[in-house]
Amino acid sequence: MLGAEVHAYLRSVAGDRVVRSGPFLMRFDEHDDALPFNYAIPDDDAAPTADEVAALIAAFWGRARTPRLEYVPQVAPKVEGALLEAGFTAEGRYPLLVCPPDEVVDAPVDVQVALVTDDASLWQVARVMNEAFEAPEATEHDVARLRRVLDGGGLVAAAVDGDEVVGAGQLGRPHQGVAEVAGIAVPASHRRRGIAGAVTALLTRQGAAAGITTPFLTPADDGAARVYARVGYRKVGEALHISLR
Repeated sequence: MLGAEVHAYLRSVAGDRVVRSGPFLMRFDEHDDALPFNYAIPDDDAAPTADEVAALIAAFWGRARTPRLEYVPQVAPKVEGALLEAGFTAEGRYPLLVCPPDEVVDAPVDVQVALVTDDASLWQVARVMNEAFEAPEATEHDVARLRRVLDGGGLVAAAVDGDEVVGAGQLGRPHQGVAEVAGIAVPASHRRRGIAGAVTALLTRQGAAAGITTPFLTPADDGAARVYARVGYRKVGEALHISLR
């Protein structure tokens, strides 16, 4: 079941920043309180008690983080009800999309799109990502996060127009052939030119050489979903983001 594979991937990329609490594995970033870097994944088929949910909440609050989960509800169908009873609310239900590398459709674009590994390029990628997602100015910590992706066997891509990086994205370090396409970012000045699709297509195709047979992503809205559909991504499930504000 793909949902279980996605859960296994999310647990693997958490690395040494994980904390166990009952049937939950929690990932924390001590340098960044942004929601995408601090969340929990439930065990498959978990049926958490009220006390276990309370312990989860306390673990997040004790680290000045928002109690939050990202997971595939079909794999742990009893979790959502327990969270709702504790006051959690759904941030969103997002389509879970996949595209085998040999089925990706190239997206013609008038800029150069390539994989990058050097620090200068990683800095530019981090700046584009943070600008596009309205995050604070990029720091060394953001670059180090990208470097960990590369060190783990993942990929980072940049779209370049002249000397300017105008698009970026990453494909996480693989776990048993599964990896997430994330951080697809294009500054407002260069949107609607096919750059996001071109970056996604490149990462998906090149992922095969890194042993990634099942790249997946969860678009934030219908517009993003249409971009990914054009390069070959298709819905196979649903991801739930849910938090206690």
